[in-house]
Amino acid sequence: MNASFSRRQLLLAMLATPLVLSACGDKAPKQPAFRNLEGVDMSSADFAKDFSLLDTEGQRRTMADYRGKIVLIFFGFTQCPDVCPTALTRAVDIKELLGEDGDKLQVLFISIDPERDTPELLRAYMQAFDPSFVALRPTEEELAKTASDFKVFYQKVPTGSSYTMDHSALTYVYDTQGKLQIALRHTQTAEEAVADIGQVLALSK
Repeated sequence: MNASFSRRQLLLAMLATPLVLSACGDKAPKQPAFRNLEGVDMSSADFAKDFSLLDTEGQRRTMADYRGKIVLIFFGFTQCPDVCPTALTRAVDIKELLGEDGDKLQVLFISIDPERDTPELLRAYMQAFDPSFVALRPTEEELAKTASDFKVFYQKVPTGSSYTMDHSALTYVYDTQGKLQIALRHTQTAEEAVADIGQVLALSK
């Protein structure tokens, strides 16, 4: 009787094993959030989640203020000779190319040169590109923390009696819920950027 019971247990175990293996084998692999990006997929990144900085009107801003918008964040400075104006000009083109969805876009420019970038100067700089663009001016301490949180590089470089700034050139793109999704490379065209941002918009619909 015991031997018969043992054989029955063994048979049941053998029958159950393929079912378990089959269940594991049928589990679909996780699909990538995006396809054919020109930029960088940041959807699994565990940084650059939020900030708390003053805008040019002295109002403290966080990511929550822009919930419902596709947010583009770029770090730069007003005396930047080429990278910053190129990135902001591209942002203007992106907004136009998005058509009706352009109203869903919010561009944030975080100064890495608060020593020279006064609120008045930053406000005028944004107006020169698009009045809807918002500049944020951190203190030196806030800048160090925010740059660290966003893994952004910046460095003062002496130039004779003055200085310039070296800095990262990626543009971070957030979905309407305030989650980082992709990063646009500086070398991307406006059209390529719109194709990438369109995928972020699709996630938000």
